[in-house]
Amino acid sequence: MRTDAPVLSLRGATKRFGGLVAVNDLDFDVAEHEVMGLIGPNGSGKSTTLNLISGALPPTSGGIALRGTPIENLPAQEIARKGVARTFQLVRLLPSMSVLDNVRAGAVFGHRRRWGAEAETHALRMLKLVGLDRRAHAHTGELTYIDTKRVELARVLASDPEVLLLDEWLAGLNPTELEEGIALIRRLRDDGRTIVLVEHVMDAIRSLCDACVVMSSGAKIAEGTPDEVLSDPEVIRAYLGDDDDA
Repeated sequence: MRTDAPVLSLRGATKRFGGLVAVNDLDFDVAEHEVMGLIGPNGSGKSTTLNLISGALPPTSGGIALRGTPIENLPAQEIARKGVARTFQLVRLLPSMSVLDNVRAGAVFGHRRRWGAEAETHALRMLKLVGLDRRAHAHTGELTYIDTKRVELARVLASDPEVLLLDEWLAGLNPTELEEGIALIRRLRDDGRTIVLVEHVMDAIRSLCDACVVMSSGAKIAEGTPDEVLSDPEVIRAYLGDDDDA
């Protein structure tokens, strides 16, 4: 449910690359315990928006606030330590380290720092949450694709983020894996996590999101519940065509 005090706020967030405006004057709020879907066609500015929130890119103009505190000019590592954590479209693991050590890194360097036995216990707890506790001592090269995604998600969760950014986390999964992935994100939602979800899988958007922002050509063209935005004629024209499962 939305509250009067959003966890994350964007006001006029804009990113230009020379003459290209990748994100144009973007406003939205994310409430505590809310799953916000960020959707739109390829090239609409969704991942760039996550890059602005996480500090991977600085905004050209506009503001981004975490619990009312501006974060738009902070480096990525400081934003992460303040509680904004993310996954990537291309999974980024530490290949020389075990599954457990990858996740433990999140506990050590994240929002709430843990050390020693506490970090290991917490990392194992996060691996159990994503269903990989039995693979804790495996090498990351031994994992299936969805399990590498689970490890990255467990590492992010180990940092105890205030806001979790998932950038097409469900992309590339087969139908069985997709069902498992949606169930896992649903568990995070039911645990009260605050999530911004960039996704093309409409079944996931409908079943997981409390609200959606729809982007096209860098700008917000609609905002509301999944049912509201997915029936909006402008959204259908810009994104879904004649088939709302496109």
